[in-house]
Amino acid sequence: MDITSILIWVALGAIAGFIANYIKPNGFGTIGTIITGIIGAFVGGFVGNAIGIGEATTGGLSIASVITAVVGALIFSFILGFLKAKT
Repeated sequence: MDITSILIWVALGAIAGFIANYIKPNGFGTIGTIITGIIGAFVGGFVGNAIGIGEATTGGLSIASVITAVVGALIFSFILGFLKAKT
């Protein structure tokens, strides 16, 4: 993975984090939202590959990759919200 791919995933994660935060506010602030989006992008890619839609989720900045990253960010945000409520 080269630096360009990493920067694309960071940008994609930031976009996904803000979209997911608009759908379900997480209360983590701007940096937390970006980090949630970046982790969510990887979660979305993992889940997409696990259910067999990996071809549509890879390959840079596209509508499919943004949707996948937003879904992953929402999944990660729900998990964080659940863990935050437990403590």
